[in-house]
Amino acid sequence: MTTDLHELLRSLRVWDPAVTALPPFTAGSAPADPLSLFTGWFAEVVAAGEREPHTMTLATAGEDGLPDARVVMLHGADADGWAFATHATSRKGRQLAARPYAALTFYWPVLGRQVRVRGPVTSAPSEEAQADLHARSTGALAAALTGRQSEVLDSAEELARVSEASWEQARRDPTARSATWTLYRLRPDEVEFFQGDGARRHVRLRYSRADGDWTREQLWP
Repeated sequence: MTTDLHELLRSLRVWDPAVTALPPFTAGSAPADPLSLFTGWFAEVVAAGEREPHTMTLATAGEDGLPDARVVMLHGADADGWAFATHATSRKGRQLAARPYAALTFYWPVLGRQVRVRGPVTSAPSEEAQADLHARSTGALAAALTGRQSEVLDSAEELARVSEASWEQARRDPTARSATWTLYRLRPDEVEFFQGDGARRHVRLRYSRADGDWTREQLWP
């Protein structure tokens, strides 16, 4: 059977009332800083049953200046920035070394919300990155120990062999170090919050940082 992509797309709908609630959002009542609003929204989407709300799209630029994007996991957000981790030798790690600026996008359809964050990226000290890794699951450590992320894979058998050895090491030594594992922090210059509206009068609130202070502006949808 051949699937007609356009017909399939037309059969779908955004924010089905059966699974999505669109809460009201008044931009004028938002807190003065974006981290407070992000923390509140995150707690609300977790309570609403959003699946994997900590996943986000990370966008970087390659050495050729062209955009690149993938989904990664949020490791934390505080006054130092929004944190994520990867190998410094991976494609995104190399891109961040060459152009240390990135953008993040969260999409939480259960409440019709998006959050966009962009700004310069720095790497945390190695000891902090290792502590972050060791606080995660055995599987996460095994994956980090497997390494060679973004390199060309010659065979599935080679991956299985290296992965099995890494799982064994992770179980045997929960504090094993991954030399290239790096914790990054994006310190935002700009954060935008999007709340969907059933009448398509979506609320967009942009925070911009200037001289250490945040300004707020509401945008046309």
